[in-house]
Amino acid sequence: MKQQVKSIDLGLIDYKEAWDYQEKIFDGIVQTKVNNRTLPILEQVPTNNYLIFCEHPHVYTLGKSGHESNLLVNEQQLKEKNATYYKINRGGDITYHGPGQVVGYPILDLDNFFTDIHKYLRYLEEMVILTLAEYGIEAGRSTGETGVWIDAENPQKARKICAMGVRASRWVTMHGFALNVNADLNYFGNIIPCGIVDKAVTSMDKELGQKVDEQEVKKKLEKHFADLFNCIII
Repeated sequence: MKQQVKSIDLGLIDYKEAWDYQEKIFDGIVQTKVNNRTLPILEQVPTNNYLIFCEHPHVYTLGKSGHESNLLVNEQQLKEKNATYYKINRGGDITYHGPGQVVGYPILDLDNFFTDIHKYLRYLEEMVILTLAEYGIEAGRSTGETGVWIDAENPQKARKICAMGVRASRWVTMHGFALNVNADLNYFGNIIPCGIVDKAVTSMDKELGQKVDEQEVKKKLEKHFADLFNCIII
């Protein structure tokens, strides 16, 4: 029987508010797993899985392996740009979130699917690659770098269209991906995105030369997510 994944769209939401929302769900799933360890199999409670979509006001987030020097603006400049800054508990370096970007936070119990973080990240990348292909955008991976890229094999043209950073504990995931759909790319100029100096950032609307329906993008992402993870989106 296929696993069910609950899809939730939080719309435009403050980054910290969304982070707290994730943490609450994440902690609940982890606690259920801890409790199940003391119960007979027939009494164990199934864990739920979620795919959360949202959009954030301008914000920079720094992962555990990141360096603050990759943020190129000070506190006053952040205020002037109407942006906030958080150090967070995902992997990866610094990234930007803002309006026009589709952010996805899958909170999955990988015990329900497969216990392999490397495979999990590759599936998230593939979901984005397949979605972009539906718009005629040919994207792929960059060796040794997480996320989705265009022209990754050409150092002069390589540009990142989707950033990823996840956290997992007891095989429960949180955080996720940020796909630039109609994002204001000027905000990436205030950081060294993901700590990578020599590659640019792009968005779907920049590649296509026109605005893109973000709700449509989410539906396509859901479809490919369901196919890859062999689950039912509810």
